[in-house]
Amino acid sequence: MAFLDNSGDIIIDAVLTDTGRYRLAKGDGSFKISKFALGDDEVDYALYNVTASDAVADLEIMQTPVLEAFTNNASSMKSKLVSIPRNNILYMPVLKANNEPDNALNTDINMYAVAVDETTEDNTNQTLAPWLFGENYTNGKGLRVDQGIDSTAISPKYAIESDLMEQQYIVKMDNRLARLVSKTGPAAKIAFIDDDNIASYYLTLGTDSSYITKNASTTQAGETIAGPRGTTLNFTIQASIELNSSTYLFTMLGGEETSMTGITGEVRYIDSTISIQGATTGAQIDLPVRFIKSK
Repeated sequence: MAFLDNSGDIIIDAVLTDTGRYRLAKGDGSFKISKFALGDDEVDYALYNVTASDAVADLEIMQTPVLEAFTNNASSMKSKLVSIPRNNILYMPVLKANNEPDNALNTDINMYAVAVDETTEDNTNQTLAPWLFGENYTNGKGLRVDQGIDSTAISPKYAIESDLMEQQYIVKMDNRLARLVSKTGPAAKIAFIDDDNIASYYLTLGTDSSYITKNASTTQAGETIAGPRGTTLNFTIQASIELNSSTYLFTMLGGEETSMTGITGEVRYIDSTISIQGATTGAQIDLPVRFIKSK
């Protein structure tokens, strides 16, 4: 949905996403709108002119062109608006990747490297570069995302406000490539797979204890959030059967490298992204992932 004109009468353009049209076309009553979200992706609040009069301070913002509504749900509304019923908030929480405890980020490629099968795992060297294992995933590195207020203006010894603590995370990844799993608990259940093969996982504090925990740390050692901490999301990745047992997707979607730090021999690879969003605060982070298979 989008506002097509903001200079006079409000005109709203509303379209169903590809998934919405699919559910409506089924005609079995499964199409029910139970929730909605609002976003302001097009708005650049830096355009607010603090030196101008109140009448024109936000003029450039109001004149910013707005996108028409489009049907691809994977691309729409990256920045969702949230409502918090108090006006004394100085800082909003963020999500940050924490590579300190498990050192999972491969700094040579600035991505998280996943060995998709046991042969590739055997060819890796964790001393030279960190690796996630896509088959024997409990033996490889893991991913951690921290939530909290990333400001030194407030000490981490203070508890984060309850309405700013992330209670639920939405994790999205390409279902053709990988599954969301935990090193210490059951595999996560897929809530929904859209028409672009993007799987959504909903993880909740208290219910999914092997994934989400409260961050009680009040020191900076091993932490990436400077101020009060909220919750921590821990997970790893299991490579799909297609990547584990076949080269088809690597040929269709990926490329080849003759050498790469931390692994012996030539490799095939596919680059992808894992998107993580907080359902409470709307904070979001994208983690770059490279799936790798020995040739």
